[in-house]
Amino acid sequence: MEDKMISGKDIVIVGLQSWDITIGSNCKNIATELARHNRVLYVNRAPDRISLIRSRKDPKVRHAVDSLRKKTADLQQISDTMWTLAPRTLLESVTWIPFTGLFDYCNRVNNQRIATEINKATQQLGFSDIILFTDNDFFRAFYLPEMLQNISGSIYYIRDNLTSQPYFKKHGGRLERALMKKSTMVAANSAYLANYARQYNPASFDIGQGCDFDYLPAVSPSRTPDSIAHYPPPVIGYVGALTATRLSIPILEQIATQRPAWNIVLVGPEDDAFKNSSLHQLPNVHFIGSKAPAVLPAYIATFDVCINPQALNEMTIGNYPRKIDEYLAMGKPVVATHTETMQLFADYVSLCHDADGYITAIENILSQPENPEVIAGRKTFALSHTWANSVALMSSHYQSLVNQ
Repeated sequence: MEDKMISGKDIVIVGLQSWDITIGSNCKNIATELARHNRVLYVNRAPDRISLIRSRKDPKVRHAVDSLRKKTADLQQISDTMWTLAPRTLLESVTWIPFTGLFDYCNRVNNQRIATEINKATQQLGFSDIILFTDNDFFRAFYLPEMLQNISGSIYYIRDNLTSQPYFKKHGGRLERALMKKSTMVAANSAYLANYARQYNPASFDIGQGCDFDYLPAVSPSRTPDSIAHYPPPVIGYVGALTATRLSIPILEQIATQRPAWNIVLVGPEDDAFKNSSLHQLPNVHFIGSKAPAVLPAYIATFDVCINPQALNEMTIGNYPRKIDEYLAMGKPVVATHTETMQLFADYVSLCHDADGYITAIENILSQPENPEVIAGRKTFALSHTWANSVALMSSHYQSLVNQ
């Protein structure tokens, strides 16, 4: 697919997060891949008035303020082909405005302030024939396709169903749909989100999800972490943030209560719903807390079965669960909640709809010896989900559109 890569272009990336705060983020990884063949300007999030008041100590806000006050350079070079821009502008806090006309006017003012800063930077860098890549930011980037100079095309990237969240609901759905319509193409990281976007732009494509596997060891760890070494098998495990908006507490409760001989090990930080749940009263459910990424492979290696008991709601229904790839990359058997996105994993993961399905699937796995060929297949499949492959697929779709 090398001949289909976007190359020799100047690309402006605008999103919800700033470069120095987004280690491991989708947008940062995509920017890095695009910079292998193009010049890239990554635009950091510009501060708004309410953030300056409420979040003065937040590193993201402090960094933006330093640029505003000219304590740091607004334009910084990251590599031979990559620059970041901290826009020297202050945005109005407008999402609370209930009236559509007034909101649109104020949001347009915000967009113009950002566009002015970007145009100064692209002129300084000598950018021309620019592709605008917007990472899920349908507020601050809504008018940029018309306001930026030398734009030859635009890609809207959707990786979360943000319009389901209260902060975005009032105006977000309307703006996101309109932004998708006027974009050259829409790239999504899941089949569900691609199908959603296709209602508004037929040039909408599932480009999959890149994953970071660098922290995984070449050989699976043989030493069990001390914190779980005393738990007898079978050990059913989950690694990741424990939040009720994304994980089903009832499914975990039912698995633990109906199979008391199984040890359920949960590795990751808890939200209040998990902290206050009855899971803490169950003797076979073990909360390990947050662990550094470097030690997570040792936990995963210890699990007899890895699970992802995803809660189904507007926010999660289109999610691409990267932890599934991490489990599979270590060759582990996985049981996960069935979603449209998870169909991609159907040949390698046991998919189910409820707690009974989880119990049956786990029992089936535990009752059969592991097949070395199956283990190898899981690893090969997961390790194919690289950022290079995801960006190459996006590039192929884009090149096909513009070369028609």
